[in-house]
Amino acid sequence: MSIWVDETSRVVVQGITGKEGTFHTERMIDYGTVVAAGVTPGKGGGKAVRGVPVFHSVARAVAEEGVNVACIFVPPPFAADAVMEAAAAQIRVIVCITEGIPVLDMVRVAHFLRGKECVLIGPNCPGIISPGKTKVGIMPGDIHRPGPMAVLSRSGTLTYEVVDQLTRVGLGQSTCIGIGGDPIVGTCFIDHLERLKDDPETKGVVLIGEIGGTAEEEAASYVAASFPKPVIAFIAGRTAPPGRRMGHAGAIISGGKGKAQDKIEALERAGVTVAHDLGRFGQTALEVMAAAGVQPNLA
Repeated sequence: MSIWVDETSRVVVQGITGKEGTFHTERMIDYGTVVAAGVTPGKGGGKAVRGVPVFHSVARAVAEEGVNVACIFVPPPFAADAVMEAAAAQIRVIVCITEGIPVLDMVRVAHFLRGKECVLIGPNCPGIISPGKTKVGIMPGDIHRPGPMAVLSRSGTLTYEVVDQLTRVGLGQSTCIGIGGDPIVGTCFIDHLERLKDDPETKGVVLIGEIGGTAEEEAASYVAASFPKPVIAFIAGRTAPPGRRMGHAGAIISGGKGKAQDKIEALERAGVTVAHDLGRFGQTALEVMAAAGVQPNLA
């Protein structure tokens, strides 16, 4: 099985009539995702790409098309409101691709979502894919294959590199999630590890982290205490100087916290295999999973 989304998911694309929304809606439909509706305020009643109906609001899309997953391509000044609109309409999974949302806007979102029955993936993320079933976001579907590995990542481009290596060595994926690279994101590694722990199709997990914050150290503590499956990790940004942001808004060493070496040491203490050579990540994962009795599938 997959977590959060599968072939039964019905997706609404917020911002579907914009350039990015239109382009990636086409890619999602080509992959097999059921894009049942789009939302652009002021353009309701029309049709978007491939005849997808457009509504003024998410609430109307829920009422008329039964959508339960939202994918957001709304510009940064309006993206926080788009997330809250989806949550208010009782969308259960919200994927926010938008980069550059102001931090104070995300503080409002975090407060609004507290206690609600929904999960926010992102913002500033590539989304989520359940290979062979559905993809919500911008991940390139052709590099993924169904299989036993879950991938959780703070970096979009590193996700693609690692997934490609996994696929080439015969380790397909059950679910791949880009959790986002901003200082405030909707979910962390632990939120997804808790689900993956009970997923019978997931035999091992890849964690792709980077400098900044304490998400990797917290994940290491959870793995050591509660996660029985093999975990392989890679941490980006080892040579980054303190005080300088590298790539993502959340990737910054500040106040003596967030250094790559601290994260690596915490993960290794938890029994996680940390790959030190990105070019050999697939081979490292293959060796770890073989030791756990999981054989590759190169068919």
